[in-house]
Amino acid sequence: MDIDNIYSVLQKAFDENKLIHSEFVDFMENVKNPYLVLICCILSLRTNDKITIGAAKRMLELAKTPLEMTKVSCEKLQKAIYPVGFYQNKASQIIELSKEITEKYKGEVPDEIDELTKFKGVGRKTANLVLTKGFNKPAICVDVHVHRICNRLGYVKTNKPDDTEMALRKKLPKKYWINFNTYLVTLGQNICKPQNPKCNLCPVANFCRYQK
Repeated sequence: MDIDNIYSVLQKAFDENKLIHSEFVDFMENVKNPYLVLICCILSLRTNDKITIGAAKRMLELAKTPLEMTKVSCEKLQKAIYPVGFYQNKASQIIELSKEITEKYKGEVPDEIDELTKFKGVGRKTANLVLTKGFNKPAICVDVHVHRICNRLGYVKTNKPDDTEMALRKKLPKKYWINFNTYLVTLGQNICKPQNPKCNLCPVANFCRYQK
C-alpha cells in the first residue's frame, strides 16, 4: 500500500478545500491550546460538528483556562453547551477535570497519554487528539472514521479502533501522525461514509480495496 501517495493526495485535497471541512474541524485546527482542545473534544463526543461548534463558542465565552472554569457553576455551563449529547454529564466532567488540572497539575494539562487518560471520561482517542492538536506532538487519534477508512483501504485489518491505533503505530510513518486524523475524518464525514460511500468522488479511490 502506497501510504505516502495516499497521504499526499489527502493533504492536497484538504488544503485546496476539495474535502469540505466542517467549521468544527477548522476550529480545532486553530485552537493550539491543550486545555481548550481537551474540553472541546469532550463536548464533541457523540455530538455532530454543527452543534459542537456552537456549544464550544458559548462555553469559551464563560472560561478559557482551568482556573476560570472552576468558577463557573455547573448549571451555567449546562445552559451554555446545550444541546450537545449528555450535556449535563459533560458540564460536570469539564468542571471537575478543570479543578483537577488546577490543583494536581498546577493549571497545566499533562502531555502524556497515560496521565491524560487518568481523567474521568478521557479515553485514548481524546488523549491522542490533545497531544496532536494541543501540543503538536506525534500521536495517532483513531475514531470511527479513521478505523473504517484504514480498513477499507486495506492498510490495516482490525476489528476495533483501539486495535487500529496500535496497528498504525507500528506501520504508519511518524511524520504523518499529527494530521492523519484530520484528513481521514474529513474524508469520512463527506465521502467515505459508513453507508453508501461516494467512491466516485473519493480522491484516493484508486488506492482503495473497498470497491475492488
